[in-house]
Amino acid sequence: MKTIYNKFDKSIINSLPLVDFQGRITVVLNESEADRAVDYLLTCDMLGVDTETRPAFRRGQNHKVALLQVATHDQCFLFRLNHIGLPDSLVRLLSNKLVPMIGLSWHDDLLSLHRRREFEPGWFIDIQDIIGNIGVEDKSLQKLYANLFGEKISKRQRLTNWEADVLTDKQKEYAAIDAWACIKLYNEIMQLMATHDYELKIVEEE
Repeated sequence: MKTIYNKFDKSIINSLPLVDFQGRITVVLNESEADRAVDYLLTCDMLGVDTETRPAFRRGQNHKVALLQVATHDQCFLFRLNHIGLPDSLVRLLSNKLVPMIGLSWHDDLLSLHRRREFEPGWFIDIQDIIGNIGVEDKSLQKLYANLFGEKISKRQRLTNWEADVLTDKQKEYAAIDAWACIKLYNEIMQLMATHDYELKIVEEE
C-alpha cells in the first residue's frame, strides 16, 4: 500500500533522487518534421504536454511561447515554436479529440499557444482537476511527483533561454520530463482511484 500526503513537505524534496528520463528526445525544427511527428503522435494512446517560454526579466517585457513538448510513454518531441510557429500539423494535434493530452495548469499553456495562433482546443485533461480525487491538495508538478513517486524533478533549467539557437542537453531533458511526468502522474492517479490501494496522511498547517 502506498502512503501519500495531502500536502507534501517541500523541505524533503531536495533529499530525493532525481528523476531520470530514459526515453528518446527529438527536436523538431521545421514543418515537414512537425508533420511526421504529429502523424505518429496521433496514433498513440495518450500524450503528455507542456510548454516553455523564455523568461522575461524586465518589466513590460513579454516573450511568445518558444517550445511545445509532447511526450509518449517512452519518447518526447520538442517543437521549437520560435522557429516554426504553430503550423497546421500542430493545430491538428492540439485540436484532436481522439487522443487525450495530459497537462498540468494547462489553461495557462493554452493561453500562451493562442497568442501564436487561434485554434479550437481538443481533448485535454488537467492533472490539477483530478488530483483532489485522491485527497491531494498540492498543485505543482514537483510536489505531486515527489508525493506519488518519491523522486525529485529538477527545476534548474526553468529560467534558461528557451529561444537559444541550440537547446542544451539539460534543457532538452528538463522539457521532456515535464511533459512525460504528466502521463506518469495521470496513470498513477487513475490507478489509485480505481484500487484505493493507498493511505492518505493529513499534514496539518503549522
